[in-house]
Parts: sequence; structure tokens; C-alpha cells
Amino acid sequence: MGLATGCQINLKNVFSRKNYFYPDSPKGYQISQFDLPICENGFLNIGSKKVQIQRIHMEEDAGKTTHHSGYSLVNLNRAGVPLCEVVSGPDMTSSAEAGTYLRGLYSVVTSLGICDGNLQEGNFRCDANVSIKPKGSATLGTRTEIKNVNSFRFVEKAIDFEVARQKQVIAAGGKIVQETRLYDSDKNVTVSMRSKEEAHDYRYFPDPDLMTVELESSWVEKIRSSLPELPEQKRARFTSEYGLNEYDAVFVTSLKSLADFFENTLPLVSGDKKASAKAIANLLSGEVARLSNDSGLEISQSKLAPSHLAEVVQLLQSSLISNQGAKQVINAVWKTGEKVSDIVDREGLKQVSDLGAIEPAVEKIIAANPDNVAAYLGGKEKLLGFFVGQVMKETGGKANPALIQELVKKKLKGSL
Repeated sequence: MGLATGCQINLKNVFSRKNYFYPDSPKGYQISQFDLPICENGFLNIGSKKVQIQRIHMEEDAGKTTHHSGYSLVNLNRAGVPLCEVVSGPDMTSSAEAGTYLRGLYSVVTSLGICDGNLQEGNFRCDANVSIKPKGSATLGTRTEIKNVNSFRFVEKAIDFEVARQKQVIAAGGKIVQETRLYDSDKNVTVSMRSKEEAHDYRYFPDPDLMTVELESSWVEKIRSSLPELPEQKRARFTSEYGLNEYDAVFVTSLKSLADFFENTLPLVSGDKKASAKAIANLLSGEVARLSNDSGLEISQSKLAPSHLAEVVQLLQSSLISNQGAKQVINAVWKTGEKVSDIVDREGLKQVSDLGAIEPAVEKIIAANPDNVAAYLGGKEKLLGFFVGQVMKETGGKANPALIQELVKKKLKGSL
């Protein structure tokens, strides 16, 4: 992780005891690193901004405390499990930037294979430190820490709430207290959990039971030479090689499984590679993303295969199915994994591209809407969409919209 984010790798590592007394720490201390972490002074690019990564170190996870009406419960099922903690610098100035940074970090750890990225299980989570300051001031205000948020959207909402809360406190003449807060996603509020200590309050000292870890530089270089293509490098390649725009390139490389799916699909589609790449990216960021969000499954966990998507793209490019038909096919394949051709035949999704079959419907709609015809001929060209939509409805959505548009224009021009 340190090498992927440009960190300096410290060959000498010391594990320390971080002492605190909460129910989620049964030993009364947590094994962590303090003055000699493994990785220091790295960065992650988010757009044109470089966010500093101050350190990346190993520590053991604590338990999880949940608070209920009148009592609390402690779950120790993850206590003692080793985790990788990434500490960023105070370089983000909005919840949107924090969300972008987290998504970028997420794409790095999943592409490296050091985290499976299951947000629901807490495999990737965030402690967000929030502070405000007067405009023009160089000094950050007292910070609060929002603990263990495991959703990109919730992190953004929690930060927005906390910024507004801190402004309100200061406007009312109060002072911000340094504390740890929890985010309640149901109520969209942060709630005080406990006071937040400074580093010296934890009384760090080297763990007497754990030896100093000394790495060999040759081992570090071996890992450096074996790094896979990182998301930022992949984005640049997808942009230059396949002509994807920035939005599509960022989306497709946001998950390793998504990037792999994209690159496994592209060779299966014949024709212009850049046009095919754009069509694949559109489907992945559209219907596939919707299905993934609704089901909570990554694309690799669904029954949709690259061969399925390639066939859908081929049918779209040949105008044999419509965009709506493509969505219906993908929706069915996601659940069943059956053949695309079988779905198209069973659902009657083949698009009509016979001008002779479309022409009567066009003439019928034009004849039924003389006022709109007059308005179109009078300069309201946006009404073209109305005519196309009505013909699509008349043909049960099976007519080729491009041919409808061409025929409508021709027929309306003939009305002059």
C-alpha cells in the first residue's frame, strides 16, 4: 500500500502499546505503531489535487460497541485482527473531496488485492476528522472525529452535518469540544460518543513482547517491481488507448473487477474499438451499476459475463435492439445467466428497422397532431422528440428511433 501511494518505506519498525480503557479493548491497550510506522510521506491524487498521506501503519482492530436504549453491547468478533490504517493530511476542504479521496483509496486497495472492499462488513471504513476555521485563517479549529463510517455516501453526509453543527455552535458563542462522535444514518446526525485524547494521552511505549521488525531493502524492491497496474495508470491508458472520457475512465477503474470485466469484454466486440469501448462503459455505468447497487453485488458476483455484454453491445451497434431493450436483456442475464439471444426472442425485443413497416405509424402520428406539426414547421424543432416518442409508443417501442427520426423529418419537410 505504501509503495502504491509513493510512501517512504521505513526498514526499521517498532510496534507500540496504545493504552486506553474502553469496553471494546479487553486488554486495556491496542497494539499499534507510533513513532516508527512502516510507511510515511506518500500521496494520492484526486483530480488536480494531491492529498498527502502522512503515514500507513499496522495495528490490531478493536471490538465494536453498539448503543441501545438504556444499555450498550460489545461485539469482540474482530478484536485483535490486524488492520492497515492510512492517515491522510488535512488537505480536503469539502465532503465531496473526502468522498473522492476515499473512493480513490478504495480502488487502490482492491486493485492490489490487500482488501476485498466489503463495506457492509466493515472491511473498509473511515474515521473522518472535521474542523472549521474563519476564512483567511491559517489555523485549523478544534477537530472532532466521526468514527467508523462504512459508506462513501454516509461519510459525505456525516461531514456535511458536522460542518453545519460546528458552525452553529460557534455562531451561538460556544466552543467546539475535541471528541469522538458517531454518525446515525437513520437520523442523519452525529452523536457524541466520548472525549477525544491527544497522542500523549495514550501513553505509547514499545511493546515489550514484540521484537523490532527490520525489513531488507531487496525485499522492498522485489515488492515494488511486482506492483500491478494501479488505477491511476489504468485510467490514463483507458483514456489514451480506448478514447474514454474522464468520467467513464474513472468509473470503469473504480473497482478491479469492473476494470477486468471491461477489458475482457472489449476484444469480444467487433468493429471500431473506441466506439465499442464507449458503448461498454455506458452500459457498465448505467444499467449494470444500478443492478449492482440494488443487489449489493459486484459484477463478478452476478451471472453477467463479458460474453453477454459483448453480445448486447453488438446488437445495439447493429440496431437490432434498442437502448431500452439492452437494459431489459442485462437485467434478465444478471439474475439468470441465460443466453442473450434467447431473452431477445422470448421478450420480442428485436427492433424494427423496416422503413415500410414504420412509415404508416409516422403518418398516423403526424395526421393526428396538426397543431404540433404547425409549431414544428414554425421553428419549434424540439417537438421532433415528441413525434419520435409518439411513434415509438405506436410501435410498442420496437421501431428503430434513429430511423423514426429520419422519417419524421422527411415527412414533416414534405408538409411545407
